[in-house]
Amino acid sequence: MKNTLPIIQIDEKKDNPLRLICLPVSPSEFGSVELLSLISTMRTTLAQEEDGVALAAPQVAVNKQIFIISPLAFKEEAIYTPLVFINPRIVKTDKKRVEMQEGCLSVRWIYGKTKRYTHVTIEASDEFGKHFIFGASGLIAHIFQHETDHLEGTLFIDHGYELEEYTEEEIKEANAKNK
Repeated sequence: MKNTLPIIQIDEKKDNPLRLICLPVSPSEFGSVELLSLISTMRTTLAQEEDGVALAAPQVAVNKQIFIISPLAFKEEAIYTPLVFINPRIVKTDKKRVEMQEGCLSVRWIYGKTKRYTHVTIEASDEFGKHFIFGASGLIAHIFQHETDHLEGTLFIDHGYELEEYTEEEIKEANAKNK
């Protein structure tokens, strides 16, 4: 098995890394062995989570402005699919927001409703420092907002409502019915 990191849970400790405002990745870190290793480990960690579509660095106790998206999240979208977002900023949003069901790998088995913009444009860099701008709607727009919240110390439960807790078995049964 490749290296993985534990996914931090909100209730694990008082000074939780999930509540920190993350630091930017410095120009000297782009392309470094340390950064590439971290991203590789984050990818392996995310790939082990059947119900995960993205992972932010604070979820693995790294205080850096980084998130990754699983290639599975793009299956119905984009021609261009960046999967690593470093020092991301949402630079544009649609005015329309919709209610969406949401969960989080760091708030296991709790799901609820949130309101998210239907379209967002994000500006970021990849692991080598190449700058890009990417606009998305649907699931990818939702992920952008959820993951940038993580980088600001915010969890969906902070603004979510109608929160409900399920067992892992209930979620697996529901996912099996929806396939």
